[in-house]
Formats: sequence, structure tokens, C-alpha cells
Amino acid sequence: MAIRLPKEYEMLCNQCSMSLTGGCTVQGVCGKDPNLNSLQEALLYGIKGTSAYYYHALEVGYDDPKIGHFLAEALYSTLTNVNFDKNRFLELILENGRVHLEAMKLLDKAYVETFGRPEPVEVPTGTAEGHGILVTGHSYKALYELLKQIKEMDLEDELKVYTHAEMFPAHAYPELKKFKALYGNWGGSWLHQKKEFAEFPGVILGTSNCVQQPTKAYQDRIFTVGIAGLEGVPHIEDYNFEPLINRALETPRMKAYDGGKLLTGFHHTNVLAMKDRLLELIQGGKIRHIFVVGGCDTPHKGMGYYERLTELIPKDALILSAACGKFRYNARNYGTIDGIPRFLDFGQCNNVYSIIEIAIALANELGTDVNSLPVSIVLSWMEQKAIAILYSLLYLGIKGIYIGPKPPEFLTSNVFEVLRKQFDLKLTGDPEKDLRDMLNKGISVEESAPLAEELD
Repeated sequence: MAIRLPKEYEMLCNQCSMSLTGGCTVQGVCGKDPNLNSLQEALLYGIKGTSAYYYHALEVGYDDPKIGHFLAEALYSTLTNVNFDKNRFLELILENGRVHLEAMKLLDKAYVETFGRPEPVEVPTGTAEGHGILVTGHSYKALYELLKQIKEMDLEDELKVYTHAEMFPAHAYPELKKFKALYGNWGGSWLHQKKEFAEFPGVILGTSNCVQQPTKAYQDRIFTVGIAGLEGVPHIEDYNFEPLINRALETPRMKAYDGGKLLTGFHHTNVLAMKDRLLELIQGGKIRHIFVVGGCDTPHKGMGYYERLTELIPKDALILSAACGKFRYNARNYGTIDGIPRFLDFGQCNNVYSIIEIAIALANELGTDVNSLPVSIVLSWMEQKAIAILYSLLYLGIKGIYIGPKPPEFLTSNVFEVLRKQFDLKLTGDPEKDLRDMLNKGISVEESAPLAEELD
């Protein structure tokens, strides 16, 4: 249940024994004020996001101790009576952005070296003959172990594995695609999983965040593995998927059905391989603008904005996307520009790293900075990983980012205003008007004093 504070409450902190009954709501007994409390929460949510990507890199045996060292420092800084310096927290938030960039880079390296370099691929959205297993979440490690065990049990003709939501890009990795059991994608984002899981006749496997408590329609055929856990749901230990596989063989066989295909698998390596062609098209005016439209899907009614915006984007512009919000608009036929698909899906939310690499490379080739490129960034966010990605973009000095229909609730109006001024953060409004502004690439950043001066 969400905690709603009465309007006269400016904060809620109950982390130490000094807390007032019900928590400190105007100012902490320790002395911290609402803006400091807000900055501490902003840092906590960022490092939660970084921890997610760091965890998935560790899953496949890749580590960078400097990331863990920062997570410890950042967590320690939020304890009671440690740090009351707002500027230090703003610096830590930007440092979180730098470290998060390193975590995304580490995970990209881990996945490419473990599962192969992603390749563009059209993925079936229908079904194949046989029993089905649906895998949701973010863990390619879990998917790989499941596919390997199905092959070892000689069940690849009997069992077909489908991806869901953020697992969709798995089809682009050669070491995953080589398994005969991996067939296609079922459904869209996490938002509709209760309906989509109920309709899927086979077994479901949750591998990370973006799982919800099951309904009665499928609670007897869902399992979790790794970091994921659901109340009353069997949890797979040590990647031993035999119980899940046996349960899948008890479910009804699925019939073959052609549901069309979706394109995924773009990566900075395969896009930058055609860098000269892209530059020629940009300089020749055939590619007028590049839109980065990505992030989480959410139940907020403002998500209709992203569907409309991508529909309005002119045909001489590219759309680069990542994460699960794309399922609202990735089934359209966007066509091509001189053979280059206008809609490029880079995969999971962490694959924003590839988009950053491309932007930096193009800026370097054109002798400019990322803010001067004909590029607009429009993000949607649901949870803490998206917050950490935003911090990485801010660390890189990227300005003029659209972050959705409303500011994050964990930021006080004062903290958000400081960040807005410093980085020209924008809220989404009318898609037609916003599109005109983006195409004009009008960025105006107010000069400001030291970041926290206005918070005191």
C-alpha cells in the first residue's frame, strides 16, 4: 500500500530511534530538512538501480570491485548523522551516474563475451507446436541454463521457450539463439502480465524484477529463480530446472500459430559498423533527427504520449529505443531510410549504454558535443534502474531530456527545480508541441550558482 502524506507533511523519515511517532514529517530530529531527505532518497534509488545491473554482471562471473566500493560509500552516506551537506549529495548522485555507466558497460561486456555479439533478428510472436515455457524478467543466465537443460534432456522438439517483456532481446544473442527450443516472444511489457500469463497455457519463469503476485489462473504453473521471489511460488535453486520442465510437460500442448514478427538486436557494434553511412545520411539531410524514446512501461495515463509521439515523428528521422515501454509502439511498420530501419530496438533498459556509445561516436566524428547533435531524448520511468540511467545521462552533461508527465515524487519541488535549471530537464506535455520543439533542438539552460545554494 502506498504511503500518502497529508499536504502539510514535507517529508517522511523513520530510519532511526530518534524518529517521532509516525516518523519525522517536517524536519528530522537529527537536524536534516526535507531537501536533504529528498537528496538521500534520490541517491538510494539510484544505487538500487546500479545494484540491479551489477548483480546481473556478477551472475555470469564479471566483477568490478570499484562499483561495489561506491555502493557501500553511497549507502553509508545516508545513515543518520553522517552527512548533512546537500552539495555533497548532489555530487554523489552525479558520481552514481558515472558508476552506473560503468555498471552498464560491465554488463554489456559480460553479455557479449558470454552470449555473443547481438545481431538484428526478426522474432516470431506466434507459437510453435509443443509444450511451452514463458520466461520473463532480465536474466539471460537463467534463460541459458534452462535452454541448456532442455537440450541435455533431449526435449527441444517437445518444449518451446518464449520470451516475455525484457527477455525479448535474448533472441539477438548467438549463444542463446543457437538453442532449438528458443522459439519466439509472447506478450508485451510487465504491465499486462497477469492477463498474458493467464492466457499462456504453459509454465512461466520469473527471473528478476518486473514480476507480480500471480492470480489463481496461473499460480500453479509459475516458478522463480535467482533474485526473483513470489509468495507461495516454488523457487528454483542452483538453476536446477527439472521441476519446472516436468511441470511444463504436464501442461496442454500449444498449436502452431503465425503472429507476425518484431525486430530487435541492435547494438553499438552493429550500428557503428555503418557509421560512415549514417554520417553521410545525416550530413546529406536524409536523416534530419534522431529520437531516443525509451524506458519503462507504466500504468500512468500519460504513457499515451509516447504512442502518439512515435506516431508523429517524421519519416526522415530515426527512433532508437530500449526497455519495455517500446511494446506500446514497436509493432508499427516505420519503414526505412536508404535501407536503414527507422525504428532500432537496442533491447533491455541497460542497453541504453549502446545508445550512449553511438551518440558519443557521432558527436566525435562531427566535431561537436552530444548536446549539439540533432538528437532528442524522451524517457519514461517506472523504477529505480531508470533513475540510475537518468543519473548517467546527467553525469555526461546531457541536457534537455524529457522525463515524463510529472517529476519524481521523491524529489521536493526545490530539489527538482535545481536539477531542472542545471540540466534543463523537461516534462512531457502536448506531443505535437514537444515534437516541434525537439525538431528545433531548442535548448536553453539557465546559469545557476552552486547547485545546493538555493536549497538552504
